[in-house]
Amino acid sequence: MEFLKLREIIAEVLSVDPEEITEDTTFVGDLCADSLDVYQIVMGIEEAFDIEISQEAAEKIVTVGEAVELIRNA
Repeated sequence: MEFLKLREIIAEVLSVDPEEITEDTTFVGDLCADSLDVYQIVMGIEEAFDIEISQEAAEKIVTVGEAVELIRNA
């Protein structure tokens, strides 16, 4: 469930096809996200899942799978 919701957030922010996003997809390398894009995704995660992600934790996220784990452990 977390992955599907996260995939929709990412697809909306980056204007990409959700089907192209897997847990191994990297934000910067695969999706060409810049720091503002990542910030918008983090904001979307916080709103959608009603959690708070620290700046430090957000900076360590490289893959979509890592973001899913962060959501699950929040």
